[in-house]
Amino acid sequence: MLTKKQHELLLFIDGHLRRTGFSPSFDEMKDALGLRSKSGIHRLISALEERGFLHRRHHRARALEILRLPDIEPPPVRKPVDPPASGPAVPSAAVIAGMVELPFVGRIAAGNPIEAINASTTHIVVPASLMSKASDHYALEVTGDSMEDAGILDGDTVIIRAQAQASDGQIAVALIDGEEVTLKRVRHQGDEIALIPANTRYETRTLPASRVSIQGTLAGLMRRY
Repeated sequence: MLTKKQHELLLFIDGHLRRTGFSPSFDEMKDALGLRSKSGIHRLISALEERGFLHRRHHRARALEILRLPDIEPPPVRKPVDPPASGPAVPSAAVIAGMVELPFVGRIAAGNPIEAINASTTHIVVPASLMSKASDHYALEVTGDSMEDAGILDGDTVIIRAQAQASDGQIAVALIDGEEVTLKRVRHQGDEIALIPANTRYETRTLPASRVSIQGTLAGLMRRY
């Protein structure tokens, strides 16, 4: 399954080729997808190549060749809160006999940021005591060990309270540049936000606040033995 950005880029390239006979420039692709840098386009193209949707032919005017298109268009992807749509869709949880059915929307990096989370129709059942009734929640699988000193291990399932702000010291889901997502402790520093790991082998990443969108804060954790 393609991510929303991968799908958008593939359709944009296909439409541009059909209209002009030439591949779009990286600046055109960046602007079309609303990304801040061309590095995001490079990552998306590499991912489409790996999945067999796209082929790059270097030093050619028609440098990008569409090999195939997705069979169906993926569902729209929404953030779990009110800001502009680009994160996981988070429907309200249904409580059944003291348990809550939550959308399981993919994996999140407790390490280096990974691609933004896909929407998913998969659900899991968790204890209602892990969350408040006032907010929507969703579940993510942790990959990586950068938060292990906070007791969050690779393979854990974290329950996230959907909200657009995080207080200093809270562990939050942070969307970076609309395309990468990570789980870190948050600290505000003027016009910047520090994303702080809980493992001395990782460095704190400090970014302009305009590049970081909070997707929710940690509400609970489940672990399989």
